[in-house]
Amino acid sequence: AESLLQYLIFVVGIGFFSLCFLMTSLGGQFSAKRPGDSPFTVRAEVLGGPESRGVLRKISDMLEVIMKRMDALSKLGNTTDTHRLDELSSALDRIQPIGLVERIQAIAQNMSDMAVRVEQILQRSMASNRVRDGALGQCETPKDPRYPDCPSKMDWMRARWTSDPCYAFYGVDGSDCSFLVYLSEVEWFCPPLAWRNQTVTPTLKPLPKTQAVFQSDIGSLLEQVGTGKESLSFMKRRIRRLAAQWASAARRLDDKLRSHWREQKRILVHVGFLTEESGDVFSPKVLKGGPLGEMVQWADILTALHVLGHNLKISVSLKELHGFLGVPPGRGSCPLTGPLPFDLIYTDYHGLQQMKQHMGLSLRKHKCHIRVIDTFGTEPAYNHEEYATLHGYRTNWGYWNLHGQQYMTMFPHTPDNSFMGFVAEELNETERLNIQRNKVNNMAVVYGKEASMWKGKEKFLAILHRYMEIHGTVYYETQRPPEVPAFVKNHGLLPQQELQQLLRKAKLFIGFGFPYEGPAPLEAIANGCIFLQPKFNPPHSSLNHEFFRGKPTSRKVSSQHPYAEQYIGRPHVITIDFNNSEEFDATIREIMRINVEPFLPYEYTCEGMLERVHAYIQNQDFCSPEAPFPPVNSSGAWLGSPPSPFILLPNSSILTWAPNASYYTSWPPLSALRLLASLEGQSCVKACQNAGLICEPALYRFINIKEAFSALDFQCEGLESEMNHLFPAFSAEHAECGLQQDPLLFSCAGSSAKYQRLCPCRDYRNGQVALCRDCL
Repeated sequence: AESLLQYLIFVVGIGFFSLCFLMTSLGGQFSAKRPGDSPFTVRAEVLGGPESRGVLRKISDMLEVIMKRMDALSKLGNTTDTHRLDELSSALDRIQPIGLVERIQAIAQNMSDMAVRVEQILQRSMASNRVRDGALGQCETPKDPRYPDCPSKMDWMRARWTSDPCYAFYGVDGSDCSFLVYLSEVEWFCPPLAWRNQTVTPTLKPLPKTQAVFQSDIGSLLEQVGTGKESLSFMKRRIRRLAAQWASAARRLDDKLRSHWREQKRILVHVGFLTEESGDVFSPKVLKGGPLGEMVQWADILTALHVLGHNLKISVSLKELHGFLGVPPGRGSCPLTGPLPFDLIYTDYHGLQQMKQHMGLSLRKHKCHIRVIDTFGTEPAYNHEEYATLHGYRTNWGYWNLHGQQYMTMFPHTPDNSFMGFVAEELNETERLNIQRNKVNNMAVVYGKEASMWKGKEKFLAILHRYMEIHGTVYYETQRPPEVPAFVKNHGLLPQQELQQLLRKAKLFIGFGFPYEGPAPLEAIANGCIFLQPKFNPPHSSLNHEFFRGKPTSRKVSSQHPYAEQYIGRPHVITIDFNNSEEFDATIREIMRINVEPFLPYEYTCEGMLERVHAYIQNQDFCSPEAPFPPVNSSGAWLGSPPSPFILLPNSSILTWAPNASYYTSWPPLSALRLLASLEGQSCVKACQNAGLICEPALYRFINIKEAFSALDFQCEGLESEMNHLFPAFSAEHAECGLQQDPLLFSCAGSSAKYQRLCPCRDYRNGQVALCRDCL
């Protein structure tokens, strides 16, 4: 305490003495009276020359530095001797140079302010010392085996605590005591301090659960979306245009779920790719035909969450993100200032990166609440950071160690992830009849808004031109892009409603192979067009195609739009080899003979999306740790000989969970499980597909047991457990059975000629592959 007082006297004394020396050296410059411009109240007045004013500014600046130092000291003060204040005052009195008293009245006034602050230091010190008596000796780094990182974190804080202002925000001041308080109460690397018991924050009671009520009024949603970006205007136009369809769908789903109580969730939607910090490359492209699929999906996600009645906050900037989450000021090294104020956070890869930079350790603590909107999907082998690094699956994306189903895709192509989707506009009966009446049999619209997509397509465009009038919607500023042939009627970029009118007249919507998996083909099919697309041979993947290189998936894309090919198919979707001129010519002639009605899969209607998102929100939980499976002595509850929880379905080679075996809570429920083995070299995605089922990664934990191998008649000479994204699997060559060691690596994707994989499949609702029959 005494040393700090001496330091105070030294700082104030040196500061004052320096000022007096400066003023003495000025000689007779202090004479006339003139107001000086200073952050302090100045009563003395000086000559008007610029040199004099400059000197006074220097004096004022020095005073300001001393005042700031005093502020800092007032936070640290820990002296106990009040009588030292008198000594400090008399010391200052003895330093007054004779003859300058009247000339430094203003500075003397400020020195009196300092004296007041010194008094505050002493008063605070007396109070804080009473609290900390006996605590100062307890600031040694504790050696507790439950907190092995505490010593190294203390060393880091000593060396680096000034690297981010957020530490000072939490009260760190450079002392070991402040480090320990921070590391035990803000972070969790050191044990709680006994002498801090009275300051420990009481456990927060969970907020009472509120019922979610469907809401059809979109006014408050439009206000939250905000303005100022063309991308936001695009999204708002879409929300308004589909509002009536969402309201009608909500009424139907409400009837379907009438007996179910739905919990209202607090949800943050942070659209990372629209933030200025991520470059916001999309907004400028909205008016030039750039990729709008992402904005279509985000507009529909926002609307679905709002209509389902959840408490929604929307962020499209880092400033908004900081405010909503409670990010402390600084560079993002510290955790959030309080508990996470949201049950769910929907974002994208850009937003996830931003959260990592600004949430500190809180991201690790709260990432189970995050849902990542991920167009092309992320497979577990790429998501598991350690495994991806060791086995060559590391890419610029992925490696977040999330549960695979926290990633949400645009199409249901990757069962390891959750299918989020979007909606296409539905037609009423009158519109459907009008479309069929007004179809122009020889009219084709090309799927390709950018001129670069038309390069090298002259050959089959010439064939198409023999039979049909070709229309394009390619962006151009002054004249027709050179890549678009003269016989094409190019409309330029069209607003959504005008594009709809064009599609309602056209017979054919033709894709050039890019963009992959966008919303436009579904919109065309919904408006009564046939979609003609190229088959890829060999399929496109990260191994052979630049577009997919670096994406966290090994998926092989067989055509421009695999969903349309697989889940819709003929007559609405025709997939052929565009390099075969004869096949292309014959297909165009066939299309002119076919009449099709408008078609929209249920899962892409407003009701289908509401149903799916509702089921995820109410049932998916990645924050509650799952009990180990199988439980101890579980085989005692599995009847039969040999004991097994699996039985054959009647008239089938597929196994299911036995009704008389113990039942465990899960979603999807165990009743949906269908167990089968893949062929060697086949993924579980394909094995389940071939059986008319869907692979369900959430059910892997129930088949990752030795009884699953015996139920499938695999004879295990050895049983190993390891981290391998293909496990559980059987190796015929060595008669070895492999169990999965890390649940994050349970994966429907992936295959090897060495293994037959064990696959958890499930049934699905008609028109809604994301949900099993008993999943709603």
